[in-house]
Amino acid sequence: MTDRRWRLVVHGGAGSMRPGRLDPEQERCARAGLEAALAAGAAVLDKREHALDAVAAAVRVLEEDPCFNAGRGSVLTASGCIELDAAIMDGRTRAAGAVAGLRTTRAPVLLARRLLEEGPHVFLSGKGADEFARDHQFEQVENSWFEVAERRRQLDEFMGEGGFDDEVKYGTVG
Repeated sequence: MTDRRWRLVVHGGAGSMRPGRLDPEQERCARAGLEAALAAGAAVLDKREHALDAVAAAVRVLEEDPCFNAGRGSVLTASGCIELDAAIMDGRTRAAGAVAGLRTTRAPVLLARRLLEEGPHVFLSGKGADEFARDHQFEQVENSWFEVAERRRQLDEFMGEGGFDDEVKYGTVG
């Protein structure tokens, strides 16, 4: 192992991950995804590239991994679609970029990064955010691309039980 002067922390965020909540396959999937995200970010930092590149690389892994509530594998809204959010900030300069309610943009964190770097917007949401992404050649996919069977099953179960449970806490990736 190299003598690294940096530290990178990733977490899988959304959902309650109490011991016993995940079955062995879900836990294996989550651990593998976190390790892959950490490796992607570490590879960037090992090359002495910008920390924002490392953050974006790590989050992109999570956005593509159906085990996480980010990008592919996101929780469905009550109406049965997926809406994606992302934010990124440079602590040194305090520059930030954020997007919310995306439905077709495959890499939300990269769009947030574009806003951080190029402005003039800091935050875009909904249809306008997807239009901005399309206009700037960000990859677009059908909303159904983000859906995985387990999330559909969870929504169906949720709706069958009558809605939101205040005891279940949700978060984000990062």
